[in-house]
Amino acid sequence: MTAASSPNPHSLFDQELCGLVLDTAPRLFAVVQVDGDDADGWVVAWGLANDDGPTHLISLDGHTRMNLASPERAVRHFTGRPGITARLVWLAQPGTATLDDQPQAA
Repeated sequence: MTAASSPNPHSLFDQELCGLVLDTAPRLFAVVQVDGDDADGWVVAWGLANDDGPTHLISLDGHTRMNLASPERAVRHFTGRPGITARLVWLAQPGTATLDDQPQAA
């Protein structure tokens, strides 16, 4: 993964910050439910998985939030209805990061 170059005079520091973000970014995934005959599927939740910590999940309607030990445990919460299975779909890891133009003061 690489940090995008910045026209900012602090470009070396900006690149280091972007590299830090890329190195610590959680992986993004969706939990999808699939009709038993693979004729239909839909997203039921989005999650963030950390390499060394819990997985955070929120249902698409926002009513269910979970902290789980792993993304695979999320699938268990969305299976059980007859003819419906659940699967994880991982988004590709980002390869670049860029900073906003101006830092915001607190």
